[in-house]
Amino acid sequence: MLLIGSHVSFANKQMLGSVEEAVSYGANTFMFYTGAPQNTVRNPLNDNFTKEAKKLMKDNNIDINNVVCHAAYIINLANNKELEKYKFSIEFLKDEIKRCHTLGITKLVIHPGSAVGIDRSEALKNIIYAINIILEDDEDVVILLETMAGKGTELGINIDEIETIINGVNKKDLIGLCLDTCHLNDSGVDIAKFSEYLDDLDKRIGLDKVKVIHVNDSKNEIGSHKDRHEIIGYGTIGFDNIINAIYDERLVSIPKILETPYIGDDDNDKMRIYPPYKFEIEMLRSKNFNQNLKEDIRNYYKKSI
Repeated sequence: MLLIGSHVSFANKQMLGSVEEAVSYGANTFMFYTGAPQNTVRNPLNDNFTKEAKKLMKDNNIDINNVVCHAAYIINLANNKELEKYKFSIEFLKDEIKRCHTLGITKLVIHPGSAVGIDRSEALKNIIYAINIILEDDEDVVILLETMAGKGTELGINIDEIETIINGVNKKDLIGLCLDTCHLNDSGVDIAKFSEYLDDLDKRIGLDKVKVIHVNDSKNEIGSHKDRHEIIGYGTIGFDNIINAIYDERLVSIPKILETPYIGDDDNDKMRIYPPYKFEIEMLRSKNFNQNLKEDIRNYYKKSI
């Protein structure tokens, strides 16, 4: 069975709203942020919403162990030039872990960080140092390093850097990996040869460390280092390559999360108001590319307005 879902909102009724949105897409997993990903504003968790969310998940055969939280983008564990900001990132990520624990979520995805003016080897050491501090009091929430596209001075853009970080973490059982198909493509990995990439990853790090896959097509050519997601089948990776990647038998038990962009009334519409996930999930389950996907999405939501 394909474990497939998308990122969903936490803004309306917190995790209960997240589950309701996921169910509306026909998903059996999902990913959420506990607040806006671009800032660190976080509201207190509502226990009643959490209880109702867990019941709704049970009613819809969504295993909470397959549900994923993503930390705020603003966290940067790689750069310690401004020490107060570095300390804030560490403390904020500790708080994110506490929120995951309260919600019953055991998977937390993070962007490793950006060097921003310091040597990459030093930046990697900073990430390792920060993660070891963060995990000192953690017992059950696994931090997942997301593979990055290499935009700017991002870290975690190849197996070498991911391996360095994981090797330096003391609590090996609480560190893992989130693969992102768009990021891999943009960093220089050929998704047409995804099986070979997994072979190398298994030898170097171990596939048991892969806990989540972000499923995205890319607007960019391989190795562009730009990080611009695209609707499945409409990008440079292509539908067949994505199908082969997510159905690799070694990853069957791994949650796959769509982060593809909303679409507008036409391809030039900047509003981007229609979520594609219900239709992408159906398409990925059937393994048949829908040539009319965008129009089907637009028509569906226009009728429901």
